[in-house]
Amino acid sequence: MREVYIVDGARTPFLKAQGKPGPFSASDLAVRAGKQLLERQAFAPSELNEVILGCVMPSVDEANIGRLVALRLGCGYAVPGWTVQRNCASGMQALDSAAKDIAIGRHDLVLAGGTEAMSRAPLLYNDQMTAWLGGLARAKDWKAKIKEYAQFKPTFLKPVIALLRGLTDPVVNLSMGQTAEILAYKFNISREQMDSFALRSHQLASTGQDENHYPEITPVFDGTGSYNTADNGVRRDSSMDKLATLKPFFDKKFGSVTAGNSSQVSDGAAMLLLASKDAVKKYHLPVIGRIVDTEWAGVDPAEMGMGPVYASAKLMQRHQLQMDNIDLWEINEAFAAQVLACLAAWQSDEYCKQNLGLDRALGTVDPNKLNVDGGAIAIGHPVGASGARIVLHLVETLKRRNLKTGIATICIGGGQGGAMLIEQLSEV
Repeated sequence: MREVYIVDGARTPFLKAQGKPGPFSASDLAVRAGKQLLERQAFAPSELNEVILGCVMPSVDEANIGRLVALRLGCGYAVPGWTVQRNCASGMQALDSAAKDIAIGRHDLVLAGGTEAMSRAPLLYNDQMTAWLGGLARAKDWKAKIKEYAQFKPTFLKPVIALLRGLTDPVVNLSMGQTAEILAYKFNISREQMDSFALRSHQLASTGQDENHYPEITPVFDGTGSYNTADNGVRRDSSMDKLATLKPFFDKKFGSVTAGNSSQVSDGAAMLLLASKDAVKKYHLPVIGRIVDTEWAGVDPAEMGMGPVYASAKLMQRHQLQMDNIDLWEINEAFAAQVLACLAAWQSDEYCKQNLGLDRALGTVDPNKLNVDGGAIAIGHPVGASGARIVLHLVETLKRRNLKTGIATICIGGGQGGAMLIEQLSEV
């Protein structure tokens, strides 16, 4: 199996949804990130072997968005492109798919990542409206049409909100926020702990912006001349007092999970260029890291936030790693309760014995190694892009701090977890 190198990466700012369709489609965002990335390479886009893109909810005009983006980037007709969907880990799945093709020798140079325009998630007709429109279309004369019109009811106009349905697990009939409430109860995580973690995310992200810790971000300009150069959901004025004023959103009577201690609905894209050693040598490419390995795990959908616990534990066991061997962690902050539950599980002897088959607790994650520039609570969580974002930022942070080893891990709706082991490198 050949080694897989991370050559470079770029992402757009993550733009918080404002209650209306955002200025960019999912493909617009991916093209903006990919264009900036490819323009600084020593090869033409047509030299790519493939483009792989993760996306959960592309628009009706973005079927097989991976191929669409490849064409819009000027890769040419000969470069194939395809799309993957693993819910919140779609971007990480795209990287894993690309890495496997490079590792087995099928490809040498692949552009991979993820994109999402959550603000543009559609409103759908319900089944009653769809059936009524079908009947109207089948009516062959004016009498039949009048009969169909007479059967119309205002309730037919009640839309299906695709975003809410997409963030609800159909097997257990729980929203992602409700699964976070389950974890908060199971691990006795208080509202104060959740809000404190959320405040930490905003504070670290604010500091990261001030100290230019996001070199991977490329500005985006819309058709009106407006532009964004940074993630716009970061709340510099956040405080425990302000967070405490927010009411529980997913369990209004007994819950503790609020909009303030949850990830933000947002739009954004993240793209990485992966290469084999042959491609690195052929094009004299720089190298910033290596994808060492990836692990996927399945868990109870009602406790979907525990996915990182299982995936990361398997990954560390396979490579005989201890917590002290990991220099940095990027755990996607779907919910503060979810991240705190993962940390509690890893340091619990009982949990690790019963659920991970270990002799004792996996260990404690040093807070100084965790999401050091904030996470999705402050930055945003465009679901198709986040898996690629945390990998890209992890390798950039390892490089900035001159550290070696990191793990990027993410929980996945439907009861899964993904984890990617990254090594920082400056040369092959």
